[in-house]
Amino acid sequence: MARGRRAAPGDTETFKLATFNINGVNRRLPNLLAWLEAARPDAVCLQELKAEQDRFPASALEEAGYGAVWRGQRTWNGVAILARDAVPVQTADRLPGDADDDQSRYIEAAVGGILVGCIYLPNGNPQPGPKFAYKLAWFERLRRHAARLRKAGHPVALAGDYNVVPTDADIYPTRSWDDDALLQPESRAAFARLVKAGWTDALRKLHPDAPLYTFWDYKRNRWPRDAGLRLDHILLSPALAPRLVGAGVDRAVRGEEGASDHAPAWITLARSGS
Repeated sequence: MARGRRAAPGDTETFKLATFNINGVNRRLPNLLAWLEAARPDAVCLQELKAEQDRFPASALEEAGYGAVWRGQRTWNGVAILARDAVPVQTADRLPGDADDDQSRYIEAAVGGILVGCIYLPNGNPQPGPKFAYKLAWFERLRRHAARLRKAGHPVALAGDYNVVPTDADIYPTRSWDDDALLQPESRAAFARLVKAGWTDALRKLHPDAPLYTFWDYKRNRWPRDAGLRLDHILLSPALAPRLVGAGVDRAVRGEEGASDHAPAWITLARSGS
């Protein structure tokens, strides 16, 4: 299979996993349903639901052919995992390591023989300050949890909005974001530690040089100018990375009416045993 090839609808040779910061699942529901119908991913991680637990549109998604597990929260948070023609088997609804952390930023489930962790990492602004300290502490908890998952030897994907621009190649040429928490050396170092511990940055693995923006701020005409950032990442455990055959970003979704400020990022994996 060619590098970066998009799996065709109904492709039985590959498993397609996507991550999409939907920026309000009810407000963007028409956009989400249209994308699901066109892209037909096997599993999807959603972030920034902006919906309480009982306001998640489970019925509409079920009608579209997707089962779901989710942890809703009002305001900015909330995460969900969708599965096509199946219901994900939930294994966790929070990131271990801080019993007092009630923010809905992590959910984990088995889908199609893969353990999927859906991540909405804290933004961390303004920095320095308590929000940035929370971001780094959350990153460290993720690193410890990821180490446990990797050690278990299962095929694992950690997908979501990491709220970090890993390198200067992951942002349009600018100095306007230099003071933002997304680009701070501590944020980048935390992401790099995950990768160096054996996790594969799937999009960069298959597209080592090309711009792969996944986020375009609503302000300052950034979408028309293609002034983007890569914030949404899919990391694969050593047991899963050899199955990677395709990766990309559905950029056109960002340009639709009523769109989220993120576009879906996706990968395709050879199915186990194929």
